[in-house]
Amino acid sequence: MSRRGNRWDNACSETLFGSLKVERLYGQRFKTRREAKDETIAWLLWYNWTRLHSTRTYVSPVRFEQNWLANQPKQANS
Repeated sequence: MSRRGNRWDNACSETLFGSLKVERLYGQRFKTRREAKDETIAWLLWYNWTRLHSTRTYVSPVRFEQNWLANQPKQANS
């Protein structure tokens, strides 16, 4: 992270948590912290494995990374 006051400090994390709040948690009431944690983890798994991202050529983050790794040149072991 950069120094305090820089507006780009937390752009990625703010986007992620903003999506979490709007897409999954808005208006919900949880009886226990465990319920809230379970709901958050379920959303994160969905977000990483299923949700399509326009900035990632409309594939999930996990699929995008798998594709990227598959396209990297193979390096011989030293």
